Amino acid sequence: MIFNIQRYSTHDGPGIRTVVFLKGCSLGCRWCQNPESRSREQDLLFDPRLCLEGCDLCHQAAPEVIERALNGLLIHREKLNQTHLAVLSDCCPTLALTVCGEEKNVDEIMATVLRDKPFYDRSGGGLTLSGGEPFMNPELALALLKNAHEQGIHTAVETCLHVPWRYLEPALPYIDLFLADLKHVDDARFKTWTDGSAKRVLDNLQRIAAAGKKMTIRVPLIQGFNADVDSIKAITEFAADKLGAQEIHFLPYHTLGINKYSLLGQPYNAPDKPLDNPELLDFAQQYAREKGLTATLRG
Repeated sequence: MIFNIQRYSTHDGPGIRTVVFLKGCSLGCRWCQNPESRSREQDLLFDPRLCLEGCDLCHQAAPEVIERALNGLLIHREKLNQTHLAVLSDCCPTLALTVCGEEKNVDEIMATVLRDKPFYDRSGGGLTLSGGEPFMNPELALALLKNAHEQGIHTAVETCLHVPWRYLEPALPYIDLFLADLKHVDDARFKTWTDGSAKRVLDNLQRIAAAGKKMTIRVPLIQGFNADVDSIKAITEFAADKLGAQEIHFLPYHTLGINKYSLLGQPYNAPDKPLDNPELLDFAQQYAREKGLTATLRG
């Protein structure tokens, strides 16, 4: 299942790219900016700012899960099923209610990707798989990457690498670039903030490095989690000394995804202000360069 196809991207690998976003992730990062990507199933999003007073089309379509209340809609999300999602997907005239996620086969997705092949050829761009975690859909990810390679299209994958190695290994011959998250090397802190295992990620990173695959390390810097000197040094040293990486991107925390949590009816448990520490960002770049890495600060 996918939830978006973004054309003409210039931030997800070299050149002009098409980014295919696959649904499903095995982590629960507190700061996730795409919470609608976590579930492998469809999600219902509701924006009360767009809801028309007096309209009850959604209630008529799914009275078991949607009620009209004095202050807007009351959505019983625990009762939602595929039948409800199907009837709600096209019932709202203002798109206050939307359903995130759709099933598309490889041919349908590649038809969109191939529309921009002349731009890939001129710019050195191509296809990027993102998410969620693309390898939570290993069969679809493999099929897309293999198809793109057969068409002579450069491939990249944005990945947290928190998946079994057997999901990753078959796709290695068809991946030109890994855009790989390295959030932390401390397993306890990683577990607290992401509900996952740092060891699984670090093991996969080392296997990818041993396979000789090109890799750009991405480090989201989150206050309270890893936006401190000791964490940055440990992450950078692992990237340089254990992985032999050549490039590292630091991504300062921002809050642009907060509103998505309210659309999903979920709490937001990360800091409510962006990271504002220029000295720390300068240190991160300088230390990475001292370790022989090309360091980039990404907004």
